[in-house]
Amino acid sequence: MKRSIKHILARVAVAAVATAGALVAVPSVAQAATYNGVCGSGYRVIDSVELVGGTAFLTYDSSTGQNCAVTVRTNPGDKVYMLASIRVGIPNSPWHKDGDYYGTYAGPVYVSAPGQCIDWVAQIDQSSSVRFDIHCG
Repeated sequence: MKRSIKHILARVAVAAVATAGALVAVPSVAQAATYNGVCGSGYRVIDSVELVGGTAFLTYDSSTGQNCAVTVRTNPGDKVYMLASIRVGIPNSPWHKDGDYYGTYAGPVYVSAPGQCIDWVAQIDQSSSVRFDIHCG
């Protein structure tokens, strides 16, 4: 009988360790927000950046030469500060921006920059991205 109790206890211990290991080994994966199409028809996503709480998207319409930026929350909810901002990548160019407290998305904002680089800034609450002189041409 001692042998069977030891055998049962050993199996229980192995099962407990295996279960604990499986629980620890499963990483949590953040789900990215998807582009919501607010820039309009003809715009395709040319860049995106993950932010805590969502994703910023940069889109382009080749028929108009316009770029559009929008920042989208993964899980809409209480309003937090959000920003979508874009400009021609020339010093002192004006920013086209939409920054306020939103529950779902900021933007869309547009800029025409044929043959030039653009600067792009996005923010959700305390998470932000700043990119200069990108998508030149």
